[in-house]
Amino acid sequence: MKAPLRTLAELVRAPAALSVPGDVVAGASAAGTLGPRSVGLAAASVCLYWAGMAANDWSDRELDAVERPERPIPSGRISAPAALGVAAGLTAAGLVVAGRSGGPRALAVAVPLAAAVWAYDLRLKNTAAGPAGMAACRALDVLLGASAGNPVRAVPAAAAVAVHTYAVTALSRHEVAGSPGPRLPAATLATTAAITGAVAARGGAPAAMLAGQYAAAFGRAQVAVVGDPAAARVRAAVGAGITALPALQGALSARSGRVLAGLAVAAAAPLGRLLARRVSPT
Repeated sequence: MKAPLRTLAELVRAPAALSVPGDVVAGASAAGTLGPRSVGLAAASVCLYWAGMAANDWSDRELDAVERPERPIPSGRISAPAALGVAAGLTAAGLVVAGRSGGPRALAVAVPLAAAVWAYDLRLKNTAAGPAGMAACRALDVLLGASAGNPVRAVPAAAAVAVHTYAVTALSRHEVAGSPGPRLPAATLATTAAITGAVAARGGAPAAMLAGQYAAAFGRAQVAVVGDPAAARVRAAVGAGITALPALQGALSARSGRVLAGLAVAAAAPLGRLLARRVSPT
């Protein structure tokens, strides 16, 4: 029996995928290669992201039965083998689309990206290396967008997205029990401020505006956790970190001179927040 579309959307955290194409746009903007092939690379990136979400739930199925019984696998709305099949199928689709869109150079990044996604879900997630593992996935995603040109030019953008991802992932480890105190959210808030300052510096008015939008959206949620480190506040902050990412990606694109592309990417942020009310991005 096929799983309903809503169940599949929950399994892969569909709204969160709005935060993914911006990685490719930011990377391609930095490398000077933003163009038609970037659309295919963005589609490949979304497939790999969704694959990672499905693999995450398959890996966490026993833990979720205790902590999050409402998720698709423990609730019985989709079987564990079917979820694993979704993850494997989306991984294969992502690699095929990357190869067709960007050729061997894209595959040279997409294959390590897919490996990093699976390594995070199956091995790294619940270890001290978890946040770094997720940050590496996002950095590679940015470099996938730059694969048609010189990826070295996209390293600063990849680093900014990676540091943001590290902060969000560090918070996400306390979504169930809450943060043990204000120190962690205060540290991630300081990180957000540092990223904002670095991206806005010498980036021009559009980059500064979008960086400010990112800081406001994610920063408010982190301030709330500093004041009240309860699990619900942490989950809200993690969701805000995910849905605010397009604004950061837009700022990075604008800083590279692709202002219209940056504004288009940032437009996904409010849409992501709207859709997150229907399907959780975490």
